[in-house]
Amino acid sequence: MFLGAAILGLVGVQRIRGRSYLRLPRGAGWASVGLAGSALVLAVVLPPIIRPDASATRPSSSARLHFISPHPGESFRGEPASVTVRLELVGGRIVPFTSTRLQSDEGHIHLFLDGALVSMSLVLSRSLDVEPGRHLLQAEFVAADHGPFDPRVRTSVAFQVVER
Repeated sequence: MFLGAAILGLVGVQRIRGRSYLRLPRGAGWASVGLAGSALVLAVVLPPIIRPDASATRPSSSARLHFISPHPGESFRGEPASVTVRLELVGGRIVPFTSTRLQSDEGHIHLFLDGALVSMSLVLSRSLDVEPGRHLLQAEFVAADHGPFDPRVRTSVAFQVVER
């Protein structure tokens, strides 16, 4: 990327100054300088994003999480139905703060309904309004920074909502 930025920058500056690449329109010189700047930014920004870093490792947790309700395959009635969600967390505790000082037994609960995040919660019990259909509810105990533990501490349950 750095080499590409240098070449694009050189071509652009030479064309803008009228010293070479005279067959290129002057606007192409400015575009080349702009692309050189973009390539330079990408050369600095992309490597930490696409390359795993040792400092980006996630903490592990021995906590366990499971659903008390709903039960697997349970049916609810309504349009929408009020589904009571109750979880049990063993070996972990929910903390009311967000922090980058991560502990293996402290975190929050994230609830996902059909893959969409529906709650970032500090409690193990709550109610969800759910439209008719078959659904997959997932719960995850995440670290205090809202990132997942490694391995993840999660559970899921399938249920359905039928019309009245």
